[in-house]
Amino acid sequence: MRIAVAGGTGVVGRYVVEELAAAGQEPVVLSRSRGVDLLAGGAGLDAALEGVDVVVDVSNVTTTSAKKAVGFFDTVGHNLLDSGARAGVRHHVVLSIVGIDRVGLGYYRGKLRQEDVVQNGPLPWTVLRATQFHEFAAQTLDRVPGPLAVVPRMRTQPIAAREVARHLVGLALAPARGMAPDLAGPRVEQLVDMVRRLLRARHQRRLLLPVRMPGAMGAAMTGDGQLPLPGGPLGPRGSQTFDEWLRQQVGPRSVQGG
Repeated sequence: MRIAVAGGTGVVGRYVVEELAAAGQEPVVLSRSRGVDLLAGGAGLDAALEGVDVVVDVSNVTTTSAKKAVGFFDTVGHNLLDSGARAGVRHHVVLSIVGIDRVGLGYYRGKLRQEDVVQNGPLPWTVLRATQFHEFAAQTLDRVPGPLAVVPRMRTQPIAAREVARHLVGLALAPARGMAPDLAGPRVEQLVDMVRRLLRARHQRRLLLPVRMPGAMGAAMTGDGQLPLPGGPLGPRGSQTFDEWLRQQVGPRSVQGG
């Protein structure tokens, strides 16, 4: 089966491509490096989707601006769905985030728009909401280089990106199911503690400054806003803890559990 991966060179996308190949499927990477522009009118998209049965959308934009996030996910979503309909794609799978309807981050408004575009689009669809990846700690730390590491106070139940990719592949090979059960990691963590352990593992000396976001957003982030809802639809949990993932990345001698 030919399965296209939008954002197939990103954090999750490259694992989706690997998992598809390991499962005996034919991955088609949709990225600028492969001659496909998901934004500018979907240049190259129609040709890339010829003969494709399923699209897995793990495309992403790095921004905290609601306007930029909404613009990106609206445009990419429509381009993928319109080209997919013309090509005869039978199933459109999207990776989303747990808690985007409970935490008022600008980026999350973009993901909500993406879900809306897909749910009202022309193709059978599946949306998987997952919690933050283990890689999120490094992304937060590396966003602003320098001696000061500013980290938002936040509770999360992180999961390995590879496990998310494996789950997405399973959904892509099955019939469309609408909203899939949420996917989360094995344990709840504090982002500040994750970054602290990452700094220690990297042997980096930076002043860690935890910051609580203001108002209702901060309350949701420090509370349960980004965790799966109690009693809600929850799929099988990921198995790899953050510390196990960190040992895999930097070696066992540098990591101590939090």
